[in-house]
Amino acid sequence: MTTHRSQHRSQHRSLRRGLAGATAALALTLTGCASYGVDPGAEGETGTITYWMWDSAQLPAYQQCAADFEAANPDVQVQIEQFGWDDYWNKVFTGFVAGSAPDVFVDHTSRFGEFAARGLIEPLDDRLAASDVDLDQYVPGSAELWVGPDGQRYGLPKDFDTVGMFYDATKAADAGLTAEQMNELTWNPTDGGTFEQAIAAMTVDTNGVRGNEPGFDPSSVATYGLGLENSGEAFGQTQWSFFTQSTGWSPVDEAWGTDFHYDDPRFQESIAWWTGLVDKGYMPPLSYTQGGSLDQQLQAGKYALITNGSWNIANYSKLDGVDLAVAKTPIGPEGRRTMTNSLGDSISTTSQNKGAAWKWVQHLASTDCQDVVARGGVVFPAIASTTPAAVETLSATGLDVTAFTDPIADGETFPYPEILQASEVQSIMGTAMDQVVGGDADASSLTAVNERVDAVFD
Repeated sequence: MTTHRSQHRSQHRSLRRGLAGATAALALTLTGCASYGVDPGAEGETGTITYWMWDSAQLPAYQQCAADFEAANPDVQVQIEQFGWDDYWNKVFTGFVAGSAPDVFVDHTSRFGEFAARGLIEPLDDRLAASDVDLDQYVPGSAELWVGPDGQRYGLPKDFDTVGMFYDATKAADAGLTAEQMNELTWNPTDGGTFEQAIAAMTVDTNGVRGNEPGFDPSSVATYGLGLENSGEAFGQTQWSFFTQSTGWSPVDEAWGTDFHYDDPRFQESIAWWTGLVDKGYMPPLSYTQGGSLDQQLQAGKYALITNGSWNIANYSKLDGVDLAVAKTPIGPEGRRTMTNSLGDSISTTSQNKGAAWKWVQHLASTDCQDVVARGGVVFPAIASTTPAAVETLSATGLDVTAFTDPIADGETFPYPEILQASEVQSIMGTAMDQVVGGDADASSLTAVNERVDAVFD
């Protein structure tokens, strides 16, 4: 869902990628809106509507959805355009300025609040009230993510995601760990629990000594027990969120909150433990991440275990030479936790064909389309009844994907944080977390950083 990421290889990659350009584009957007106002669009019911998305892996499924939709609605044509994540938001922002925004676009929970606050996307409440869309059909929590800071709904969920652990089963077995043990690892910020014991056992230095054996050399590691993608920025979705939230901590108390908690001892203790894994040699230094992506490092045997999202199941299952397995996130002091997110589809205020756009959004959020997405074998669609089909398709990869679906049923999820000024918060926390993970600052420095984050909303 979601937040969400290297999603479908790039969806939930660092939200700070391309941040400078995105921030500049947003500034232009605000200037444009202030100077010229927002085009109110029109309720056109026919003609061509443009639909933008960023995930190339899902493009075939949505092309099929469009073909099915056009067959049922011959007076409407859907023109799909796909852009990579790094370019996507710049194009959306500048599209509103230039008057070339798409009629409908795939939106993210970290972004839509700002679009809504600027009047750039349509609230859907009145349209929903006149439709037969059943919000109860969606996976619990996914529909709620699309309620904006004003209490109105700005999207219908199209998928959901959670975070789990991908690991090399051979390396785990060599370290004396069974699949059952990997699925029930425990964690705490004091000594790391059985999770730290497991990654220590899977860490091997260049002399063949394991991280839990005498003589281990943390300065010369051949295989790190735990991989690192980046510092996690503000929310650490796939990096550390499942640790920090399992202490009872949350970055904000509620959706659209403005009082942040990076000064909370529970957060700082958790981050201090996590970054301490670098000094112990169980996790690579931040500079090491420049040598290749998580999947490349896993395939090369440089990492034994990585934490990542369900959107990467199909991608990781294709890695050659790796006996890949999946486990749930560790059980923390207050139980197991995993972040969930849901992408949605939003209608641009400037659309001249809002009537046709709404028909398309309803189709995207329907069983007819989400069944197609389920069979596409990339993500879990948001409609609960399609989950079994998605599980069946993704299970064909040979992986036990219930590690990603069970937490939903078991109530072990927490939502991707919804905040305004997300780009600014991500930028501040991205720099701060880079310094902490890089060893240039202590976790206690995040108290002062929290004041900077709070100041964004003053």
